Amino acid sequence: MSRVHDALRKATQQNPEPPKPPARAPRIPVQPPPEPPDSEPRPQGSVLSQEPSPVAPIQPTATAVLIDPLADLDNLEEIIQNAREVPYRPIEDALIVDPENPREAPAEEFRSLRTRLNHLQTLQPLHTLVVTSASPAEGKSFTAMNLAVTQAQLAGKRILLADFDFRRPSIDKTFQITGAPGITNYLLGKAGLAEVINRVGNTNLYVMTAGEAVPNPLELLNLKQCKELIQALRDHFDWVILDSPPLLFAADANLLATMCDGTILVVRIGTTTFDSVTRALQSLCENNVLGTVVNGARRGELYSKYTYYHDYYYAPEAEAEPEAVTEPRP
Repeated sequence: MSRVHDALRKATQQNPEPPKPPARAPRIPVQPPPEPPDSEPRPQGSVLSQEPSPVAPIQPTATAVLIDPLADLDNLEEIIQNAREVPYRPIEDALIVDPENPREAPAEEFRSLRTRLNHLQTLQPLHTLVVTSASPAEGKSFTAMNLAVTQAQLAGKRILLADFDFRRPSIDKTFQITGAPGITNYLLGKAGLAEVINRVGNTNLYVMTAGEAVPNPLELLNLKQCKELIQALRDHFDWVILDSPPLLFAADANLLATMCDGTILVVRIGTTTFDSVTRALQSLCENNVLGTVVNGARRGELYSKYTYYHDYYYAPEAEAEPEAVTEPRP
């Protein structure tokens, strides 16, 4: 037995036990970065099993409610009858015809123009009229306003004066009424016709101002709503008189002339050249041109004989010269 123990001991000394591998250092879990104080905590669980967070709905921004311009055309007659009244108070230096002073010679000239237009109306369907000029400062707005005032003096006539000169409107300043809302506001859907059509005092004259300024007047006139508006107004007024920009400085009047029944060209003596008139008529293609109105003439050149006749006819009886008395011969 002792030999066996000695042999085992020797074998152990010759084949020692292999060393054990060094112990691994314990794993330190990596902590996620701290969350910001104002952010919400992240949901727990793996990325693959995590359900997506619900997306918050987009809040609609506040926008202006637009009006359909064509919706008011069905109730146009009711709108005209209930139109808002504005006082008749044109500025003093506007040279607008005074209905209470019919003896003024310029008023008589506009009555003559009114008579000729009303006669043409019996021969052909004329209800919408564009008043324009070749160049600025020739009196187109002056003619349009005075013609409208003169036409409104006839009993049973309903007249509309519309300012389609969106570039340099003047009707609101001349009649001293609010310029907006006006036609541009209506065409853009920002105002209804009831806010745009005004009745001047207790007369038969109605006025539509131009409205707020727009960067694209010609594009606005090309809208379908513009043509539909002019056509509807034509059916409810005896005369619709449109003031428009000059022909040689903008294409607005050319476009409006295609929508209306006739066009009047205003020329100013000493200002308008023959070449300007020729080019203006060519731009209109001589279509629907009813005639021209001469402005700026001297009073003595046109009214000398008229004034003599008019003053004699309307002279008061107290100022009349006594009749000559012939004494009988002896």
